[in-house]
Amino acid sequence: MKKNIFKTFCIILCIVAAIGSSFQVASFAYAAQKEQKEIEERAEEILQSMTLSEKVSQMLFVYLPEKDAKNIQKKKQYGGYLLFASAFKNSDKEKIKKRINGFQKVSKTNMFIAVDEEGGSVVRVSKYKQFRKTPYKSPHTVYQNGGWDAVTSDAKSKSKLLTSLGINTNFAPVADVAYKKSNFIYSRSFSTSVKNTSKFIRLTVTEMNNKNCVSALKHFPGYGNNGDTHTSVIVDKRSKETFETRDLKPFAAGIKADAPMIMVSHNVVNCFDKKNTASMSKKVHNYLREDMGFEGIIITDGLAMDGVKKKYGSNAEIAVKAVKAGNDMLCTPYGETSLNAIKKSVKSGEIKESRIDESVKRILIVKLKYGIIE
Repeated sequence: MKKNIFKTFCIILCIVAAIGSSFQVASFAYAAQKEQKEIEERAEEILQSMTLSEKVSQMLFVYLPEKDAKNIQKKKQYGGYLLFASAFKNSDKEKIKKRINGFQKVSKTNMFIAVDEEGGSVVRVSKYKQFRKTPYKSPHTVYQNGGWDAVTSDAKSKSKLLTSLGINTNFAPVADVAYKKSNFIYSRSFSTSVKNTSKFIRLTVTEMNNKNCVSALKHFPGYGNNGDTHTSVIVDKRSKETFETRDLKPFAAGIKADAPMIMVSHNVVNCFDKKNTASMSKKVHNYLREDMGFEGIIITDGLAMDGVKKKYGSNAEIAVKAVKAGNDMLCTPYGETSLNAIKKSVKSGEIKESRIDESVKRILIVKLKYGIIE
């Protein structure tokens, strides 16, 4: 009899615990939905207060000007600055913090401040000892030396260092899956294993989100075994089945982990679009939005790269084509040229202002979510 009473009591406790747990999960979900709604409403409010010039400027992620960067930002109000290693070479932590703070002070809408701090062959900040004793190792070396715990710690360390300097965005992690060591992207990729690369992306994006550092998955839809678009026009002849069973999976893992930004490559991927680079292809962007369900910021790879410059016309034409393809932001050294060309296209009716609004709202949502603006 006593055993039955005890058993019944235990069952009741389990039911109460399950109900309580379900209620807690529901409460968290409700809170998250409420916060998202408030962010979207605030983004719309900011959007409605902006001029056309201010909106288009938000879409430009400009290479840091060599001179007069603060005054240029005060005048142009760009959405972001991308800093290369030269910005850190003869500087230190306090000078960098002060400089970046100066950019933000003259911005009506705070900027994305980004670097490419992948680790290994691509480091901008940790390259110099005044910022870190040793450069960050490549992600696959980190894993080989310490497993998945080391991968998580590495992402945490990078995010902590960058955000301490005022850098709120890292153009990383690399989601490409190389085939072998001789491939261009191999040294920058995590693994030739789709499964391991997907786990790396999930862990890294999650940790960056935890540290309020904006991540950018790259280079969609995946380099694979192709050459370098920095120096050549590259045509990828692989099948769509190959992408769907291989290259796209790490990006899907990143989207599921709530990655805020995806960078699109300059490869011409025949199975998606034989005429255009992925970065300039509406078909590629539609696939990323509709088939993969990505709602964040889509950004081009650098528009100074030969893979796009050799294929298309002027810098102005490239900027307009990038917007028409569906990019929310343009990673470019041609800020003023791009700004003027896109504004002209909106005023002529070639690009609808509602198309600009879609991108700017996405940008504002991410900036609000990561505390870049309030």
